[in-house]
Amino acid sequence: MAQMQNSPTFLVGSEQQRHILDDFQKRDQHFTEEYSKNKPLCFSARAYQKTHPGKMKHGHKDADATLASPMLLGVADGVSQLEEFGMDASELPKELLKVCEELAMNQLIPDRPVNPQDAYRGPVSLLKEAYEETESLGSTTVLLAVLDNSTRIHGKLHPMVAVLTIGDCELLMLRRLNGRQSQLQAVFHTEMQRIDGHVQTPLQLARVDDRVDPDFDEALALEVIERGSAVHCVSAYEGDILVLGSDGVFDNLFLDEIVDICNEALAVPKPGAFTPSHPQILSQIAKRIVEESHAKSLAGRGGYLPDTPIGRGGKMDDTSVVVGEVVEWTEAHSKVWAQVRKQRQWRNMVTCGGMNMDNITCRSCQRPDVDTDEVDLTRHSRTSRTESNPQGGTDSGDEEDEKKCTIQ
Repeated sequence: MAQMQNSPTFLVGSEQQRHILDDFQKRDQHFTEEYSKNKPLCFSARAYQKTHPGKMKHGHKDADATLASPMLLGVADGVSQLEEFGMDASELPKELLKVCEELAMNQLIPDRPVNPQDAYRGPVSLLKEAYEETESLGSTTVLLAVLDNSTRIHGKLHPMVAVLTIGDCELLMLRRLNGRQSQLQAVFHTEMQRIDGHVQTPLQLARVDDRVDPDFDEALALEVIERGSAVHCVSAYEGDILVLGSDGVFDNLFLDEIVDICNEALAVPKPGAFTPSHPQILSQIAKRIVEESHAKSLAGRGGYLPDTPIGRGGKMDDTSVVVGEVVEWTEAHSKVWAQVRKQRQWRNMVTCGGMNMDNITCRSCQRPDVDTDEVDLTRHSRTSRTESNPQGGTDSGDEEDEKKCTIQ
């Protein structure tokens, strides 16, 4: 066997380093001027989830939950096996994300005074507090993306996305790295947490009774949050796209397939100031990702099964997706969410209703160039977090608010 050759590190001269530093500085300056305006940011997001047709035949209930809110995105994939013990496997995922949203909106709304004891202390603390406030039984994987506007670098505001994962849900972040008129590219991707690498045994956050595990101790769940959470912090820029998905997405689709779906739906922007994508486009992306994931388990001509990251045909699974775009937090957002706080309707009032609030509308309403043949506004809606459709999918929409924009 040939011996491995030594590959030394070479010294770089002073003049060469000085030239490289100047080049790095110019690149950084260009990126900063185009993307970072030292302003608070938030998410505009939509979710879609659907039980795999192969599971629907057996009366299987979808145990996934999704969250699409201004400061927090989330996916929680409940362990459906608990149905065998007479439990509703969707209860803990839904309650957990609901409490996470309430905490996030209390702690992370820009320019809102917060008591020191209620201040945001990171995604681990947020999830731990949310879990302690829940009561439902169940077991679930968890994926959260928190938009934190409190970070400052060299005295300037530098929004960050804090990502927390427990289990095998994944997040993919896309950005137009070569300027606003370039294609989206993957810039960050989380990894799955699976015990012994087995696709059916992800790390989980649980609360169960004697029917499942007589030795269960809630202290273990808190330890899973504190020690088992994988946490990443990534810079956030206006126009970034985040795709959060259950394992039913990332076990069936390759990353480049997801990137291609996003680039096909989100056309290269025209020169000029950034304009947020219409929320309905985000809904269409989420739905297509789910449908493409399910299609991987359908045999083609000659019984051919498509290739997937885990082998041909992938797996039949409930599939949940949240697609979010990073946009500026505006005065319109502040006005709407001030009303939400007063009325304490965290789950019911999430649209601006197309209203002109003192001549301020959300920027998604102001888009004049939306192709109505591609974006069917009559199907866009939202009064509750999710709504089932006849095809078995669940979209973040609502029939009563058709043709209205969403502030998220």
